[in-house]
Amino acid sequence: MSSLSVFRMAARAIRPNSLYRAPQITRSRMQSPVTLSAVRASNFGTTSKLLSGHEDETFEEFSARFEKEFEGVQDVFELQRNLNNCFAYDLVPSVEVLTAALKAARRVNDYPTAVRVFEGIKAKVENPDQYKAYLESLEPLRQELGVALREELYPQE
Repeated sequence: MSSLSVFRMAARAIRPNSLYRAPQITRSRMQSPVTLSAVRASNFGTTSKLLSGHEDETFEEFSARFEKEFEGVQDVFELQRNLNNCFAYDLVPSVEVLTAALKAARRVNDYPTAVRVFEGIKAKVENPDQYKAYLESLEPLRQELGVALREELYPQE
């Protein structure tokens, strides 16, 4: 048996019987427009709001949660996903969280993401003095890991 005939047999096996003609529904079996719109509204219009479960979380709990997340990072995707989640909140992460993120970047050998951590800090803080305070507290780790700042890599900008 040729491969083409096997393909035809397989195609016939999965093809519905009414390929060219839709099944006819009698008028008595059709739903009225009112009933149909009520079904549609219940399926699509009244979905409940999904909550993340972290709405009453304190800053300390937030920091502990993300420290734990970064300690468990095993690849670049997890690292970047956790950084996106961490920086998505309306607060600046603590130094401990950033330390865990930088160590995770080193563990998965992702230098560009380590540089981007400092760019994220710079974007999140309210003024340059806060950014300098973060840089001072993270300076020993930054020197240990060999992470340069964007300002050092591109001084003209």
